[in-house]
Amino acid sequence: MLFACPATDDFFRSRIDHMIDLRHPLAVLASRMPWQEIEARVAQVFSRKGRAGVAMPDLDLFGEQVQRVAVSSNAGRPRVPLRTMIALLYLKHAFNESDEGVVERWGETPTWQFFSGQAYFEHHRPCDATTLVKFRQLLGEEGVEELLAQTINVAVELKLIKQQELARVIVDSTVQHKAIAHPTDSRLLETARVKLVEAAKDAGIDLKQTFAKEGQHLNRKAGRYAHARQFKRMKRAIKRQRTIVGRLQREIERKASAIGAAVREALDETLSKAHRIVSQSGQRKAVDGQRKLYAWHAPEVDCISKGKAKTPYEFGVKVGIASTLKSNLVVGAKAFHGNPYDGHTLNEQLEQAAILMQDSKAKPTTAFVDLGYRGVDTQNPDVHIVHRGKSKRISEQERKLLKRRQAIEPIIGHLKADHRMDRCQLKGEQGDRLHAVLCAAGYNIRWLLRMIVKKGVPFLQRLYLRLCAMAGVQPSWWLTLRTWLTGTSRWPESRAVGV
Repeated sequence: MLFACPATDDFFRSRIDHMIDLRHPLAVLASRMPWQEIEARVAQVFSRKGRAGVAMPDLDLFGEQVQRVAVSSNAGRPRVPLRTMIALLYLKHAFNESDEGVVERWGETPTWQFFSGQAYFEHHRPCDATTLVKFRQLLGEEGVEELLAQTINVAVELKLIKQQELARVIVDSTVQHKAIAHPTDSRLLETARVKLVEAAKDAGIDLKQTFAKEGQHLNRKAGRYAHARQFKRMKRAIKRQRTIVGRLQREIERKASAIGAAVREALDETLSKAHRIVSQSGQRKAVDGQRKLYAWHAPEVDCISKGKAKTPYEFGVKVGIASTLKSNLVVGAKAFHGNPYDGHTLNEQLEQAAILMQDSKAKPTTAFVDLGYRGVDTQNPDVHIVHRGKSKRISEQERKLLKRRQAIEPIIGHLKADHRMDRCQLKGEQGDRLHAVLCAAGYNIRWLLRMIVKKGVPFLQRLYLRLCAMAGVQPSWWLTLRTWLTGTSRWPESRAVGV
């Protein structure tokens, strides 16, 4: 016998809010997120763009005029709701899921679907995993910063953090690792040889010899010599690899010049990368001030030394993190390419934090930093910078508050271990910037869930009374409410459907 749900649009299905516990912190947060405002602010990047040869619809005072002409549509499947896509990005980084994992888990978790605005449970994937890739690229850096800013606004609106606390921030930097293999000279030279052979084949150039067998053998030999600490033999193997790559490079250049200019343009990038790898493998320092190439597919990767004993060199991009002094809410995350000095990133980091806080009518006025940010007071005249080097020039209260500066270290640890900042899989410099901000947004979502649980009964009482007022239902007597809030009873029977 089929179950018929009363007071629902679908006779054969029950609503998600009848299936889940509405006291779940994710369900509570879903009802307090400003979804319409978020959609309105990011919808501009999805507006229809004018294209050459395609007529745009006529506009009048009431917007686009309806076109009555029947035309065949090649639009494909309908667009996924904007709220669903935004919720997927939040959930992906809040619960440490991949693009494939978040869409699979979404189809199995009713609470996630309720957070995404679904009225009924759907046991299928909301979209393909590649749709998230395109959606991120369309959002851009401004779009993902808007997602982070809304988490700060929700925290202030729910009074989970005081507005005054946003004025005092902690700023620190870390390394966001790129998804690359460890860059050894032997591996890079073998990659350059393979890419040169592939480029020559695509351009229709016949090579005298590809050195395929010898190149693989030299790569393995160099690795064995390095492991055995036989560095002279390792250098001889690398020298032979360098000779092979140089020979292939010169042969391709000769034959490409004889074919035509179009072929040379197609091979320029490959040949320049191979030349950089050959030059940098012959000496330790960079050639002519040019940055070293640490990955063929990710030329934006920097080699960063943070002074760690276990990992003296890290390969990725430097990321600045800003959090509140006491509540540990992340109010800024920004990627800085080129491995700049920490102090030179402070101005941009505080500027981003001020932009994200502007809806809350706050901005950072005091920054607590480490000694890596010394000597930049003149570049930040509106912010009072406090660090250990000023111990004789700061007040006693600031000296005590400075002890909380190291509270940002576990925040960085959680961002890497629980929210995917440990390894960036996104492509290019834009991918690094988007990933850093989205990791911070996912951290703030988990922060909001923890704070909703921590607030406990008083917070849920106010929420219950507000929901009753919105539904026009008289709240039950306090004993029933108290037993429900403490978990010993279900919802009162007089609640309205769909609240």
